Amino acid sequence: MAETVIPAPKLVTLPVAGTDSVFPVRRVYCVGRNYADHAIEMGHDPSREPPFFFQKNADNLLPAGQDFPYPSLSSNVHYEVEFVVALKHGGANIAVEDALDCVWGYAVGIDMTRRDVQDVAKKMSRPWEAAKAFEASAPVSALVAATDAGHLDHGAIWLDVNGTRRQSGDLNQMIWKVPEIIAELSKLFVLAPGDVIMTGTPAGVGAIVAGDVMECGVDGIGTLTVKVA
Repeated sequence: MAETVIPAPKLVTLPVAGTDSVFPVRRVYCVGRNYADHAIEMGHDPSREPPFFFQKNADNLLPAGQDFPYPSLSSNVHYEVEFVVALKHGGANIAVEDALDCVWGYAVGIDMTRRDVQDVAKKMSRPWEAAKAFEASAPVSALVAATDAGHLDHGAIWLDVNGTRRQSGDLNQMIWKVPEIIAELSKLFVLAPGDVIMTGTPAGVGAIVAGDVMECGVDGIGTLTVKVA
């Protein structure tokens, strides 16, 4: 192997619940407006149109146990609790009926969003990267293997801020279900082992400030607690 001219970037990994093992991360994909009530609160028609995707960077993931640093150049940062899917296999044009065979496990995460930055980008028809793919913008719990949790198609998903429930939904309310998300995503990208997918958020998104404590969970997967630094 050739010598690198600068130090190689550190491999991004996520812990696996109940073990000393880790899951290596390649890419992070996100699904936009995948719950009808959230689409409505964001001012959009929740009809079943083709899903749309955006990305975060692997090193935007913030493993459990670390504080979320409030980002600079923003004054309106929102939480969005999400069901997280981690892939062990990939490919292109994956059939819906084969999609769950690609799944290694699941977690709960938060898609932190610079809403003020995103609003400006939307008005100017510009990309969302600065609003979505910033440092520590994807807090995520330890992964639970699908062999232990099963493949969930229903179950409560929720988020509290300082002990007050802000988001509450059920995985069965997703407009596009996990197998469909994987199949649709594989039409646009060649998926691979190590890819992580954040599957959308229910209604109730809102702003946080320094000192807030976010706690979220997905029934059958676990919980995640994150303090805003």
